[in-house]
Amino acid sequence: MTSVSIDNLPHWLEFDQRPQAWRTDGQSLMLTAGPRTDLFLDPLGVVQMTNSPRLLFKAHPEFMLSARVRVGFGATYDAGVLLLYANEKHWAKLCFEYAPQQQPMIVSVVNKDTSDDSNAVVFPSEQVYLRVAGLNGAFAFHYSHDAQYWHLVRYFGLGKDVDARVGFSVQSPTGEACQAIFDQIVYSPTRLADLRSGV
Repeated sequence: MTSVSIDNLPHWLEFDQRPQAWRTDGQSLMLTAGPRTDLFLDPLGVVQMTNSPRLLFKAHPEFMLSARVRVGFGATYDAGVLLLYANEKHWAKLCFEYAPQQQPMIVSVVNKDTSDDSNAVVFPSEQVYLRVAGLNGAFAFHYSHDAQYWHLVRYFGLGKDVDARVGFSVQSPTGEACQAIFDQIVYSPTRLADLRSGV
């Protein structure tokens, strides 16, 4: 198993699913997904995919992890992702994703047996800041233009006694490959004070 060290993170990260390619200089991370890769369990059972690359570590019960995310969009649903992952049935992802309308969007999916998929906003930019906050039993997803003011995307739980790791992922469900770059990675073992204040 390959271990990866990134500055500012409290533990080494491990691949649950290996990417097509990856690179880090200790401060930034590049992940490339291969063809037909995703993490999605369709409520109707039409799509059942759990093969997207994921690089994870164990966070504190209360924490905040943020990163600037840039994605080489090429095909529908290509995305760079901040991921919470316990097992194939319990996980959640915050995505900078290429929508079917051929525009980048902020998308979140919470999976408890099946996937609850929600589109947030169109985000017509080459980059976005994403953040996941752990609240000792619950979680929050936010996005930002500048890493200063944060917009709430989702507040949720993954189930009682579900022990999730956190980290990074990339996907290319309909394409041949997708590369995402994560940098300006910031981790803090502190509790988010207010979900909706913008800080």
